[in-house]
Amino acid sequence: MKKLQLYLKREDSSINSANFSVRYKECQKNHAARVGGYAVDGCREYMPISGEEGTNSAFTCAACGCHRNFHRRQVVETEVASDSSSSSSSTNN
Repeated sequence: MKKLQLYLKREDSSINSANFSVRYKECQKNHAARVGGYAVDGCREYMPISGEEGTNSAFTCAACGCHRNFHRRQVVETEVASDSSSSSSSTNN
């Protein structure tokens, strides 16, 4: 039997990727999975070993040594500040 892979491409003009940033929070790696338990290491936030993007060490956490995929991903919406509202209010005075 042949496997069929389906890729969906989402094109939504209302969503701008520049308005979102991704942060990686606490580590969720279960260190006791082999013995049937549940224990996490307590790492609260992902910190890359090196700041160079694209290297293998950029995906390893400096605090706990786990890969970035074990850390909870948080998408944060960023706001773009504009000076148009402040300049229009100053001209009215």
